[in-house]
Amino acid sequence: MDVKQPPKLLDQVRQRIRYLHYSIKTEQSYIQWIRRYILFHGKRHPKEMGGEEVSSFLNFLVNKENVSASTQNQALSAIIFLYKQILNIDVGEIPEFQYARKPKRLPVVLTQSEVKRVFEYLNEPHKTMVGLMYGAGLRLNECLELRMLDVDIERREIIVRRGKGNKDRRTLLPEFVILGFKLAIDKAQQFHDIDQANGIIHVHLPDALVRKYPNAGKQLKWQYVFSSHKTSVDPITKNIGRHHIHTKSVSRAISNAVRKANIMKHVTAHVFRHSFATHLLENGYDIRTVQELMGHSNVNTTMIYTHVLNKGGHGVKSPLDNF
Repeated sequence: MDVKQPPKLLDQVRQRIRYLHYSIKTEQSYIQWIRRYILFHGKRHPKEMGGEEVSSFLNFLVNKENVSASTQNQALSAIIFLYKQILNIDVGEIPEFQYARKPKRLPVVLTQSEVKRVFEYLNEPHKTMVGLMYGAGLRLNECLELRMLDVDIERREIIVRRGKGNKDRRTLLPEFVILGFKLAIDKAQQFHDIDQANGIIHVHLPDALVRKYPNAGKQLKWQYVFSSHKTSVDPITKNIGRHHIHTKSVSRAISNAVRKANIMKHVTAHVFRHSFATHLLENGYDIRTVQELMGHSNVNTTMIYTHVLNKGGHGVKSPLDNF
């Protein structure tokens, strides 16, 4: 009689992460860090290790790999998850280790004229997507993951679901993007009709929603607004379905537009979100309103935009300009 073998350690990690409804990105990140932790210590089983080994790995990341503070924290979170959620072991006191220094950097912000220049070189659907980042403060992933039911064109409202910190929030739908939005919705509906005709009825949903709405893939409202032009295999369920546009597609479009607009700043998708918050504050909106639209848990996070308002040097006029 065959004895069923227990799942391998990393498979247990995957199963637990999916049970807790963590994102696929978190799953990939945690798996990578746990694997690196084990390999760093010569493939010893984590049960045989503890705080000393965790500390030495974190020190290695800082001293040899020169990782950032956020990367080191991510690695630590993955390892603690392994011990707490999978092995049910108290890793004990972790000896003092060297923390990666968190640099104090101001966000890159575009002027309104620079934003206009970038839009001149963007085509659909990227123009609408950047319009949502600059005009509504969406993060790139929040924009990509919008579904039909998240958008109310009549009310000019967007519901961002499971944003950073797994929080929902409401934000505005700018008039500027309405036409592009309708074009994206029409395109997504065409793709959905083609998929239905070909027997493709899968759409990726978080685990809890998959169980609650097993027929979601057949319904247009659950489809991504910015649907990919081709189908793909869901990395979790292995079903064939239609996901959203790839992040690299958006990043390339932004890079090309910024280059053509001859802007000498380092512009990523997130810069448009920074610019949204800064320009709202410049236009006199109170910081609590901006905090709510941005989805920040703490107003201190929003406060950083007060440091880039107006012109350099806190908006102080140089005495040289009095000549």
